[in-house]
Amino acid sequence: MESTRVSGGPARIKANTINLTENALTVLKKRYLRKGEDGRPVETPEEMFRRVARNIAEADLIYDDKTDLDGVAEAFYDLMTSLRFLPNSPTLMNAGNKLQQLSACFVLPVDDSMEGIFDAVKNTALIHQSGGGTGFSFSRLRPKDDVVMSTMGKASGPVSFMTVFDAATETIKQGGTRRGANMGILRVDHPDILEFISCKKDNQRLTNFNISVALTEEFMDAVERDGEYGLINPRTGREVKRLKAREVFERIVEAAWSNGEPGIIFIDRINRDNPTPHIGEIESTNPCGEQPLLPYESCNLGSINLSLMVDGRDVDWGLLGETVHEAVHFLDNVIDMNRYPLPQIEEMTKGNRKIGLGVMGWADMLLKIGIPYNSNEAIELAERVMAFIHEKAIEASRGLAERRGTFPNWKGSIWEKRGIPVRNATLTTIAPTGTISIIAGCSSGIEPVFALAFYRDAVLDGEKLVEVNPIFRKVAIERGFFSEDLVRRIMEEGGLHGMDDVPEDVRRVFVTAHEIEPSWHIRMQAAFQKHTDNAVSKTVNFPNSATKEEVAEVFLLAYRLGCKGVTVYRDGSREVQVLNKGRKEEKVERVEGKEVFRTPKPRGEVTFGATRKMKTGCGNLYVTVNEDEEGRPFEVFTQIGKAGGCAASQCEAIGRLTSLALRSGVEPAEVIKQLKGISCHLPVFAGEGEKILSCSDAVAKALEWYVNFKTNNYQPVLNGIGNQKKALSGINNFRGACPDCGGVVEHVEGCVVCRACGYSEC
Repeated sequence: MESTRVSGGPARIKANTINLTENALTVLKKRYLRKGEDGRPVETPEEMFRRVARNIAEADLIYDDKTDLDGVAEAFYDLMTSLRFLPNSPTLMNAGNKLQQLSACFVLPVDDSMEGIFDAVKNTALIHQSGGGTGFSFSRLRPKDDVVMSTMGKASGPVSFMTVFDAATETIKQGGTRRGANMGILRVDHPDILEFISCKKDNQRLTNFNISVALTEEFMDAVERDGEYGLINPRTGREVKRLKAREVFERIVEAAWSNGEPGIIFIDRINRDNPTPHIGEIESTNPCGEQPLLPYESCNLGSINLSLMVDGRDVDWGLLGETVHEAVHFLDNVIDMNRYPLPQIEEMTKGNRKIGLGVMGWADMLLKIGIPYNSNEAIELAERVMAFIHEKAIEASRGLAERRGTFPNWKGSIWEKRGIPVRNATLTTIAPTGTISIIAGCSSGIEPVFALAFYRDAVLDGEKLVEVNPIFRKVAIERGFFSEDLVRRIMEEGGLHGMDDVPEDVRRVFVTAHEIEPSWHIRMQAAFQKHTDNAVSKTVNFPNSATKEEVAEVFLLAYRLGCKGVTVYRDGSREVQVLNKGRKEEKVERVEGKEVFRTPKPRGEVTFGATRKMKTGCGNLYVTVNEDEEGRPFEVFTQIGKAGGCAASQCEAIGRLTSLALRSGVEPAEVIKQLKGISCHLPVFAGEGEKILSCSDAVAKALEWYVNFKTNNYQPVLNGIGNQKKALSGINNFRGACPDCGGVVEHVEGCVVCRACGYSEC
């Protein structure tokens, strides 16, 4: 069986001059470092940061050909390698490389014509190829069964066309580093709104989309007074029907309670803050909802690491202000160095020059200062910190405007009306920071700490490493209550609640996401939103026992406190759907009435199972057996130590053929019978009298062990999932296993992230 040991927190590794954790290095090697033809990294983290810093600094030459390019590049290099600030992933991946597409967020229009729809599909493919995510409003499309004048036929409606975008996204891999992500939005007053609300009830549909309903002020007023509101045909502009607002609101709540979608955005509130209303109306956001954009607009984002902005038990305001100024300079340069996928996007983006400076490491800052996340003191500090960042960002943008000029669309903007000459139409956004927060070694965005201890990927000889939050570990050691037994109990319970041997003030400060009441999530989001130009990416986590009424209360609270949108996730609400995702009924091919071929069950994105180490003559063989939704062995993976050549390839072949047999309905006993007893020239004794004759024999015995262990010890996945969750992580906000490494994933910031390997759905 696997063993575990406790790590002293995320081990910091000097990658030349950069203080990176092991997890950070894993993520950088996997997704960010420049790779050769064999797929292996050909640059170090230091070289990556130098590549990015030099490339982004070159924009200064556009405005001053005598600029100290080396000095600017060195300042940007220090900004990033100190981990005080990191830009969004496309900038780290692509700056200084051939692609040179540096933005994460795009919004495309979807016009009500076949030409307009398929132009948008084509443009989506180009953006996804370049590493960006796309947002769409489908509200311009005529409703289902409406007349099509050119053919006198009937329209199929927005939801049907969303499937076209979804299929296109499925075929595009973003340069091998990022998978396409979409946001689909429909106004609540569109005639097809009820179909849209339920379009992701089946989690096998629209798998490349997040969806949100655009709620209007009229609708929210009708909800609060239990009134009706009108549905408007976008083709004619005329009202076609009236619905009870609360009944529609309850449908949204029920769907969100069921599986987390749709989210909601308050579209009129977003447009009240539109800095350039003379240029156009905002219809949609990027895939995670934090960046409202005009059609054909893009935005580049970056985040300040607040965990490093602490001086003793207070905020280091001087360092924070300096970092804001440098980050605004950096992000404005990105706009000029960017290579845009479409000329319309370049024109709109350079016309408004929007940037989105945000934060990460907020929970870490609170832990270091000693303030509980779920406290009025934390809410007050959030407002102070974000107000300071926003003030300093405006100050920095005004300085750039003096040297470089205001953004071209400044005249007629809200900034002109205020008499403030700035370089950028928007300055601040709280964006998801899943992978860049792993690189920075801090907590994600403004989310609370997800766990105080979690498993990191396997290390030597199948041993698993338990990683302990370094701030908690430091406090526990200093105050004399740290022990491996404490860590074990934290893993089992998911937090410190009820642990009387831990001081009360420590239990109060070190709260995790699932211990925090949903209303505190919304209050924290609202506090940051008060001083954020764009929007805030935040997930409100609920326990599995949460009611629909509680979800409704959070939606209404978000509206009343001034948020621009909200996403919720109820613990466990997607587990069954994720496990079943992609499954279809088994098919049997027939020729002249006879069954001749059996099509194996497709594999879902997430499965559960166990890994056993088997000693063989070729080295340690790790055999992973995963099961289907009914608890039957479904697939087998093999990994043989450091062996290569024939041993590794033959073990992979055995695993593939075994998986094919199991997925085609062959009984495990039959597979075991065929493989067990095959011998080679290097048999070994594995302990307790067990003799392993070959790698084939080892696979058979591992599968046999798994079947016997399952029979005697625990239930199928869907029936015993609660126990498996606890055994895996002790974390209640669990959404299955990471499809890349099998680790526990977090549902945060409107996204799904694995902090063990850096996998992200965004």
